[in-house]
Amino acid sequence: MTLDLASGRHPSTGGGSRDASASETARIAFWEEAANKLDWAAPWHTAHTFEPAAPLSGLDYDDALAAEGDDLALSVPAIEWFAGGTLNVAYNCVDRHVEAGRGNKVALHFEGEPGDRRTVTYAQLQKEVSKAANALTKLGVGKGDRVVIYLPVLVETIVVTLACARIGAIHSLVFGGFSAEALRFRVEDTGAKLLVTTDGQFRRGKAVAVKENADAAVAGDNNIEHVLVIRRTSKSGSRSSGKGKRSNQELSVPWTRGRDVWWHDVVDPASEHHVPKAFDAETPLFIMYTSGTTGRPKGLVHTSGGYLTQAAYSHELLFSHPDPERRSADVHWCTADLAWVTAHTYEIYGPLANGVTQVIFEGTPDTPHAGRHLEIIERYGVTSYYTAPTLVRSLMGWFPDGVPEHYNLSSLRVLGTVGEAINPAAWHWFRDQFGHGELPVVDTWWQSETGATILSPRPTDSGFKPGCASRALPGVSTRIVDDDGAEVAANEQGFIVVDKTGPAMARTVWDAPQRYLDSYWRKYALRGWFLAGDGAKYDDDGDTWILGRTDDVINVSGHRLSTIEIESALVSHPSVVEAGVAPIADPKTGHAIAAFVVLSDGLASGDELRRHVAREIGPIAKPAAVVVVPDIPKTRSGKIMRRLLTQLYEGTELGDTTSLQNEPCIGDIQQVLAER
Repeated sequence: MTLDLASGRHPSTGGGSRDASASETARIAFWEEAANKLDWAAPWHTAHTFEPAAPLSGLDYDDALAAEGDDLALSVPAIEWFAGGTLNVAYNCVDRHVEAGRGNKVALHFEGEPGDRRTVTYAQLQKEVSKAANALTKLGVGKGDRVVIYLPVLVETIVVTLACARIGAIHSLVFGGFSAEALRFRVEDTGAKLLVTTDGQFRRGKAVAVKENADAAVAGDNNIEHVLVIRRTSKSGSRSSGKGKRSNQELSVPWTRGRDVWWHDVVDPASEHHVPKAFDAETPLFIMYTSGTTGRPKGLVHTSGGYLTQAAYSHELLFSHPDPERRSADVHWCTADLAWVTAHTYEIYGPLANGVTQVIFEGTPDTPHAGRHLEIIERYGVTSYYTAPTLVRSLMGWFPDGVPEHYNLSSLRVLGTVGEAINPAAWHWFRDQFGHGELPVVDTWWQSETGATILSPRPTDSGFKPGCASRALPGVSTRIVDDDGAEVAANEQGFIVVDKTGPAMARTVWDAPQRYLDSYWRKYALRGWFLAGDGAKYDDDGDTWILGRTDDVINVSGHRLSTIEIESALVSHPSVVEAGVAPIADPKTGHAIAAFVVLSDGLASGDELRRHVAREIGPIAKPAAVVVVPDIPKTRSGKIMRRLLTQLYEGTELGDTTSLQNEPCIGDIQQVLAER
């Protein structure tokens, strides 16, 4: 019995060690084959090693297993892929395509929010990345140095990211809308030598200052030597702040002499010739910060060879045309901000490693009008459109009568969602309106920690289940287990674990290996299972449904209710555009349900929505309170911050809000609650 790499299904637990060994051999051989599609300067001598956590107390396995999950002293898991192999990530994403004669192929179609456009070929991208690599080197940045990138979605953002990879520096991208404090933490935690930022960014039709936030973030105790500034919103000659009036198209720029340098002064004149060096496969590539519910954000470290292998493979599987002869016409658009891990994997490294043409867009999807994304799909002939359920729900609200017929979306071939499980009503609308009820929808499930997609339908599947993550991709596998690690029965909620991780798996938490162990591995440490933190269930066909974070389960009188199921019921009401559900304390039932809803027409009453949920799920799921709000707090990846909803409703101290993409909505919700 071996792992079915075509289906990604995990074999049953029976069969003995010989069968398990054969399955693991086949799995590793699969990833070696995928890795061989990249260009390696030197081959690896060992494809994969995994050392799970082990007791440090001298206990034998059975005794340690009995104590698992307690305060048992454990070693930190160690993961390695393609040991001894060397490669250059940027070379694989750019140079090799040029050397293969595809330099004139479009790499990037950029569209700025004000309407400015730029098309960059792979040959042009090679020159830009080489210039940036030379400039970074001249600024004293080298292998192992950390570079924090605080930029909106620009061509330069991808250029400097690849330049870091080219010289072996470790990059950490930060969402351009984050506060100075959020940026300060990342600058100080990484020990970054260089901060790359911009004078400003365009947001909802206005030029918004950014450099001031960058200055505030580096004002404390840190290792920053230079701040590299891209001119985006200011005009030549507006270097110093002064007291002049600011227009929407021109911002004055504060400046620190000796520290701050303009991109056009150091990158533009640099040499277009740069010879990339090969680095070990386990060389850190980037640090991705996650927003935990408690404590400071965790900086996940992803390495080079394994990450690029899984990024390229999974992108090709999910988004490239099934016929390799027709892939030259693919135009991919992942709508995520470049600072999110989804963009790292499916907007930077995966598509570029595969030599794909893609779209990047600076602005918000409803600026200057709600059809901006539809225009972009039509303009560039987008074939794969990968976005978040929250945007789909927004589009439903903007176009309650459906997408207007004058938008031509016929180029689309595959749709995808990411961030959290999509509500069935939104799934149907998305497929009906963007795909005429015919296109495949890949509902991907994965995390910053896994680095690439773990569960998803395939675009060649038939019989899609709305909102179902389906099954594991080839080369990885998952289980849904109970508290003791036993696999759950169909339709029973449990914890989803990744029992066979892929090469893109994060190797550690930056400067905090104990957090890596405690956050992700401790519960099932001796089994070697990664605890994802999401609840899930199998259906009768054995397919997996993600039910949301395990801390988002609401226990009402002993009934465990999934927040996503209740939100899906609310969104199925024609008046509800979006919903966020959270538990609130109740002396009788333990938890009660508070529902925060965004309405399209304002006509639905709280009582009507409570009755609607009761009809859809049952009386036990009726919200105790329905609060109409202008927006729901979400992370930049589109995940609803339900713990904040609880804290807002109960009036307790708010936790970390720095990861929100729409932080101003917190004040709006507080005002609504105060007026109730």
